[in-house]
Amino acid sequence: MPQFLLELFSEEIPARMQKRAAEDLKKLLMDALTKAGFLPGGMETFSAPRRLVAVVEGLPERTADVREERKGPKVDAPAQAIEGFLRGAGLADIAQARVVSDPKKGDFYVADLVKPGRATPDALADIVPDIIRNFPWPKSMRWGEGTLRWVRPLHRILAVFDGEIVPFDVDGIASCNISEGHRFHGTGTFEVKDFEDYEAKLAAAHVVLDRDQRKAQIKADAQTLCHARNLELIDDEGLLEEVCGLVDEPHVIMGDMDPSFLDLPPEVIRLTLRVNQKYFVVRDPKTGGLAPHFIIVSNVKATDGGKKIALGNARVLAARLNDARYFWDLDRKASLESRVPKLDTLVFHEKLGSVGDKVRRIVALAGEIAPLVGADVASAKHAALLAKADLTTEMVGEFPELQGVMGRYYQLQQGGSEASNKIIADAIRDHYKPVGPSDQVPSESVAMAVALADKLDTLTGFFAIDEKPTGSGDPYALRRAALGVIRIVREAGVRFALAEKAKANGLLDFILERLRVSLRDEGFAPDVLEAAFAIPDDDIVRIVARVTALAKVLKTEDGANLVAGLKRGANILRAEEKKDGAVPEGTVSDALLREPAEQGLYQALVAAESQMEQALATEAFDTAMAALAALRAPVDLFFETVLVNDADAAIRQNRLALLVKLRAVSERVADFSKLAGG
Repeated sequence: MPQFLLELFSEEIPARMQKRAAEDLKKLLMDALTKAGFLPGGMETFSAPRRLVAVVEGLPERTADVREERKGPKVDAPAQAIEGFLRGAGLADIAQARVVSDPKKGDFYVADLVKPGRATPDALADIVPDIIRNFPWPKSMRWGEGTLRWVRPLHRILAVFDGEIVPFDVDGIASCNISEGHRFHGTGTFEVKDFEDYEAKLAAAHVVLDRDQRKAQIKADAQTLCHARNLELIDDEGLLEEVCGLVDEPHVIMGDMDPSFLDLPPEVIRLTLRVNQKYFVVRDPKTGGLAPHFIIVSNVKATDGGKKIALGNARVLAARLNDARYFWDLDRKASLESRVPKLDTLVFHEKLGSVGDKVRRIVALAGEIAPLVGADVASAKHAALLAKADLTTEMVGEFPELQGVMGRYYQLQQGGSEASNKIIADAIRDHYKPVGPSDQVPSESVAMAVALADKLDTLTGFFAIDEKPTGSGDPYALRRAALGVIRIVREAGVRFALAEKAKANGLLDFILERLRVSLRDEGFAPDVLEAAFAIPDDDIVRIVARVTALAKVLKTEDGANLVAGLKRGANILRAEEKKDGAVPEGTVSDALLREPAEQGLYQALVAAESQMEQALATEAFDTAMAALAALRAPVDLFFETVLVNDADAAIRQNRLALLVKLRAVSERVADFSKLAGG
């Protein structure tokens, strides 16, 4: 079947936008084709610095005819109604309709309508311009006198179906069958008849269309260069993703830098190379440290093997690193402690005061949290006092990403007890952790105390001034802060009542909802979470233990079958509540337990209640759940042999009281009515 090829050729698309743009193009094109009645056999999209490309396989030459039955009036309807039916159906005479008999409604007219299919090029000529005009770029621009908005000036639209141009026009840009290759190494424009022809001509014109192929080539060539000099490439997937969007045809070059720069902190060197220059960093496996070399990815194939490019980049890098050295030397002339007063000149938030105000709150909160995590109170408060001091340094001013990291380096130079000073220094660096889902949490107790204090202060402060996250935005990264608190608490087993620390309106619910989302992402079923979270609690460790134990017992035969019995009992009680407005809340009377099955259930409930009481006191949720699961047999027997709604009102009330007790015992660990099917 025919193929459709689309290329949107523009000035350089920002590298960070290319991958998403290819995904958006695929979705928009697939949705539009489906809506128009097409079922494509396959679709691929590609992105490169100056082009977005889509190739659609298996399109027919035209859409299928659409057949429709339109019901009309009865055969004895007034002439006016019949005329209206003919006009609406597009019929010239009522003889063109057929008569259908219905035993109840009688005879009525039906028109068999056929909407002819549409030629595929005509449909594409409507679909593609609409996609181009409404493409969801994060940022776009207008140029010249046109009205079209695109990420960068759009120069050409290649649109070919079955070897022929699909004719349309977008803001003065007429569709065509012409493309071009590399900006510098290309051979000019060329005509295209299909994707195979297009891809081959692009390759000859020094363009590697496939993004993954460019990435693989960059990585392989960089590793080969490093291996030849007994060095190791430091993997950087984020930089690789970005750099592959900067080049049509990657050419990997190794450059050299002055070894004297290696006395700078390695984080400074890596950030300078990565952020400012888009260079890959190289390691010396003999020392384990950075090597005085770097990897460049060029879009130009140099005749000298890249020597001049390497030298030019080395000069630019030297200037950058000299600036970094200047900041490094200047910052070390003042201690972090001497910088603390300057934090009062930095605004944290207009409603929450300065960074100095935040630090004073963190100091107080870290002192409260320290005993809970086994940290020395004085050390936690000292680390909290210095935690933000490096925000006033030149290095962090130039590289905000190094906040905390530079504070650690500067603190290590202050002298004093080496062991205690290192604890303070590490806490300064680690109190920002975890920054993301793949980041580690602080592992030392002082760092934990400061990290929790910092995050809880941020959450409490912004909730207090009603700056809460919305569905569309979270400008202060409060979800990340909440997840950071949760991860630290869970991984360290920190025990405290969250409600005491999360005093702002709605904050406790917000943190618990983040915990629920996190557990759902780990694979816990939504109904299991609903059942466990229905028990009021603000201790994260205890909540997770309850969820885990509940999920575990529900996987057993006794646990799963017990749920059915608990739901049956709950349904009976619900029915009684609707009927009489209340169920008995009194104790169960032994004397009124006539049947062996109800006597057995009562005795089992008393035993289970005692076992659960002891287990819950020590938070042994597995034991508590096992005691509950052991009720499966007596519960099953009760419902099989006992009629709750006995004719004797006293016996009936006693049996209802037994079910109330069953519900109360089960609700010590979870609300089983929340489970699926309840």
